Amino acid sequence: MAALCVCVLLVIACGYDYLQHRIPNSLLLLLFFTCIGRHLFGACISLFFFCLVKMAGVMLLAYPLFKIGCIGAGDVKLLGICGGCLPVCKIPSFLFFSLLSAAVFSLIKIHKEHNAKERLVYLWRYLTVTAQTGKWSLYLENEKERKAAGICLSGPIFLSVLFYLGGAY
Repeated sequence: MAALCVCVLLVIACGYDYLQHRIPNSLLLLLFFTCIGRHLFGACISLFFFCLVKMAGVMLLAYPLFKIGCIGAGDVKLLGICGGCLPVCKIPSFLFFSLLSAAVFSLIKIHKEHNAKERLVYLWRYLTVTAQTGKWSLYLENEKERKAAGICLSGPIFLSVLFYLGGAY
């Protein structure tokens, strides 16, 4: 039952993300309580705190991508909530499938927009400047450009959760 609720909330998060390019914190909070509710209302208060530690760990792993503007704050929180409720041994697979799905979505978008050369040239320049200066900066500094070039990560996260629920990892 909890898995169904999580899936429904993830579909709603995808809807917000794809339509408004943001995920409301109230929805993320509801998803958080849905994911860890069994630990809060059971006798497993130590598992509740362990989930919080796992969530924080996943968010710390995703934070550098947020810092350079590759993913949004809602994506970081969504990764943390979903990844933190999985067994520790499944978290690397969850992150791998999330990012792999995001890469496939990106390739589809690049193919559809016929801008592969432009994107690769921009990436090469960004990596070159970063290597020369030794400082990380925003990947796309223009907010309008970032929204046009980016993809919503909620879909790939949802796919990764479905892969987990389906026994793929």
